[in-house]
Amino acid sequence: MRHILTSVVLVVLLFPSLALGETVKFEDLVERGEVYYKKFTDIPFSGTVTGNPQGKLKNGIKDGPWVSYHDNGQLWSKGTYKDGKKKGPWVDYYKDGTVDYGWTGTFKDGVKVK
Repeated sequence: MRHILTSVVLVVLLFPSLALGETVKFEDLVERGEVYYKKFTDIPFSGTVTGNPQGKLKNGIKDGPWVSYHDNGQLWSKGTYKDGKKKGPWVDYYKDGTVDYGWTGTFKDGVKVK
């Protein structure tokens, strides 16, 4: 049991990307269809995406909370994806930080429901 625990700790310390998931900048991804890949690969990316926008990908598909920002640094939008489709509440903002009610709402399977 002690050897197994030691091995797991060693793997986590030597290869943190295996334990924590990989992190990549959004600009280092390419989109094919609705699936994202790291540049120069044919394997859908899974892990954390930094930059603009920011979120997580699971097998190349947006999954979980995502945010994006205007060029001036103001929050542009925030919400959650499930299997690549918008789900639940989403809020979009103008460059001055006020809410853009035209795009804000609640989504189910990527479709605005209210």
